[in-house]
Amino acid sequence: MPNLSMFLLGVVQALILLALAPFFTGFSRMIRARMHSRRGPGVLQDYRDIIKLLKRQDVAPASAGFVFQVTPYVVISVMLLVAMALPVFSQHSPVGVIADLITFAYLFAIVRFFFSLSGVDSGSAYAGLGGIRELTMGVLVEPIMILSLLVVALIERSTNLGSISASISGGYLQSPIAVVLAMIAFGFAVYIEMGKLPFDMAEAEQELQEGPLTEYSGVSLAVLKMGLALKKVVMAQFFISVFLPFGNAAVLDLPSFLIAVVALPIKLAILFFAAGLIENSMARGRFLMASRVTWIGFGVAVLAFVFYLTGL
Repeated sequence: MPNLSMFLLGVVQALILLALAPFFTGFSRMIRARMHSRRGPGVLQDYRDIIKLLKRQDVAPASAGFVFQVTPYVVISVMLLVAMALPVFSQHSPVGVIADLITFAYLFAIVRFFFSLSGVDSGSAYAGLGGIRELTMGVLVEPIMILSLLVVALIERSTNLGSISASISGGYLQSPIAVVLAMIAFGFAVYIEMGKLPFDMAEAEQELQEGPLTEYSGVSLAVLKMGLALKKVVMAQFFISVFLPFGNAAVLDLPSFLIAVVALPIKLAILFFAAGLIENSMARGRFLMASRVTWIGFGVAVLAFVFYLTGL
């Protein structure tokens, strides 16, 4: 069980990731605008949008039920819980009791379930269609995530995220090809979860995965936008924590902690920048074609598992 100081560190790092989330979603929009040769919004625009929405009144459909009302708070609460458990500044999780890959899979499934069901519960056919599309993407993406994480868990012989992160930080050499392929497959899944083309279009929330946002407004929309922005940052940090934990403090002394604090936004910025370059080098595609593309990621994950079995 975590002691009080480590629990407080988990709370602090979760709040830091929450504060950074609108910045990195704005950073992604800025990259898209520059690559399209237009000025676009500034990196702080999402902060202004959230503040504006917090000042407005909630307007919900008359047919909206309990799930519709609680979903924004479920999404942001679960994402904050995951953010507390990630090894952000140290090689080990501040809240190791929940820093388990299987637990994380269930927590992400809870977010997807409530977010999808909120579209159906709103009574809007359009929002319901967005919820169905979100569930479809979950069916396509989650096997890639689980299988790629299973490879590193089998190599480490532990599903604890802190143990995996510490092993890779120490120069993990066992089955290096399997680890690299698992990293590529998991990165593919993270790219999809971040809402990038051709799987989604972040600036057109109602088109694909974020269709359930259609009927939200005011404070609920602000909280849900913060939760979804935090999910993108958490997924990026999840990838970094498992496969690129370099720069995290092995021992939480002041110099190591300060290095980790400086390294955090740099690593996130590099990852979001790379995702932005890939996204804006692609054309939009039909949603029904997504299943054909996700087979690539699943094939790489299977290949990583095969290389693990052969010891490569």
